[in-house]
Amino acid sequence: MGASEVAVEMVVTAARAASELKATSIAAIDVSERLVLTDAFVVISGSTERQVRAIVDAVEEAVEKSGHQRKRREGLDGEAHWVLLDFGEIMVHVQQDEDREFYALEKLWADCPAIELPEDVNVEGEYQQSSLSQYFDFSDLGN
Repeated sequence: MGASEVAVEMVVTAARAASELKATSIAAIDVSERLVLTDAFVVISGSTERQVRAIVDAVEEAVEKSGHQRKRREGLDGEAHWVLLDFGEIMVHVQQDEDREFYALEKLWADCPAIELPEDVNVEGEYQQSSLSQYFDFSDLGN
């Protein structure tokens, strides 16, 4: 069945907002066949705490402007290593680069299909792995 049209539109809105703030990486995952709580995950990373906070603000504003209210927000207290925005139909994970590499959500959900993002949602240059990635081998987790 796949993610609903509304969820896909929300995913694109969130991804565009993150792209405008130069997120270092953006991915969208259709988890609708695996979870009853939500249709999709948007996984976004930023290089610093300040950038993560700015991305969170931009995503919230863009998705709410499109008519969808945030239900919950977790992780903004402290150093904002991983912020979760729950909009019901989608959940947006905004992580600092090292945390994204460590938790590897895309690999954890590798059996779920990716949601293709439009061409205007892009990331500047190549996604750069942090030095932390050299200590972990994710090859046994899937793709």
